[in-house]
Amino acid sequence: MKILAIGDVVGAIGSSFLRSKLPSLKKTEGIDLVIANGENSADGNGITPDSADFLFSSGADVLTGGNHSFRRREMYDYYDQSPNILRPANFPEGTTPGKGAVIYDMGRYQVGIINLMGCLFLKSLDDPFRKADALLKELGTKITIVDFHAEATAEKRALGYYLDGRVSAVFGTHTHVQTADEQILENGTGYITDVGMTGPLHSVLGVTAELAISNFRDKLPVKFETAQGKCCMDCIIFDIDEKSGRTRSLKRLRIV
Repeated sequence: MKILAIGDVVGAIGSSFLRSKLPSLKKTEGIDLVIANGENSADGNGITPDSADFLFSSGADVLTGGNHSFRRREMYDYYDQSPNILRPANFPEGTTPGKGAVIYDMGRYQVGIINLMGCLFLKSLDDPFRKADALLKELGTKITIVDFHAEATAEKRALGYYLDGRVSAVFGTHTHVQTADEQILENGTGYITDVGMTGPLHSVLGVTAELAISNFRDKLPVKFETAQGKCCMDCIIFDIDEKSGRTRSLKRLRIV
């Protein structure tokens, strides 16, 4: 089974680029399931029902989120109504819309997908390590994929090793910078610290470079705008053995 994980989609420009590239990639690589992080897919930050629908109609099967998942209030009902959109599972239960894990039925196989958020340099949420333990017991799937939306590389790698042999793959999101450390861990879990970004190539994490520079240089508030121009789609393909649930091989890609 080949599962494609796509890095944070930035704005309408990133969403449109994904739509232009994803169908052919799925066909060429024989992709069975597509997971995309869509928490920044709306212009001006966050995700909206329209941007989520656009990604689903472009070929994404499951959307994951992160620290911007709740920036748009119009998404709150959507999280409860759409079965295949996730927000980090370690947000408070009972007061937070949506869910942080789903079992995606593929007929012969069921795939568990978990979305977690790190605690270092981000919101103080429930412990993602203990939350992962609870969700794995709840899901009970042979094939399980984790999107860990986190800032610190050490926290991401620690969770990867913590889950090694218990999940099929762990891919990091949030930093918008693709890392070159893809590997199969000792007990068969595919891993990458950050899968990267889908959006404008000449930008600062998707933002117009001049605005980002001004923010750092002048120390004054700046209204960020999504950059324009040439785009990339950062992603990774996990080839997973259906019987064992382990990753057989993985391939990191940057499509321009």
